[in-house]
Amino acid sequence: MQFVIGLIFSAGLILAGMTDPAKVQNFLDLAGQWDPSLMFVMIGAIAVTFVGYKLVLKRKAPIFGGKFHLPTRKDADSRLLVGSGLFGIGWGLAGLCPGPAVTSLGIGSAGIFVFVAALAVGMFAARKLPEPKG
Repeated sequence: MQFVIGLIFSAGLILAGMTDPAKVQNFLDLAGQWDPSLMFVMIGAIAVTFVGYKLVLKRKAPIFGGKFHLPTRKDADSRLLVGSGLFGIGWGLAGLCPGPAVTSLGIGSAGIFVFVAALAVGMFAARKLPEPKG
């Protein structure tokens, strides 16, 4: 089942143009060759997520689990701010984020393999950082 979900997700990324770094970078280039088409992808994703969360959270428990695992923290610590900043900078420079990058591995481009390897190293390193003191 997860494989089928992954295929549908990947097909959506490809269809939306999210696996084309130039399209993503043009979306972020407000002062240059701005391409607003990804805004429609974003609006669609927000709408589906909004409706999905409303429907799913009406249930007492998830179908395949004992309970929902929802975040409880509401503060923004330095790890969150620095991490999200680095993610945004990387996304803007490379034109890829994790989902489209993994999907793009099928292209076989050396640059994609380097990006995904660096992504994996960054994810591993982030898990090794000490938790902030609360």
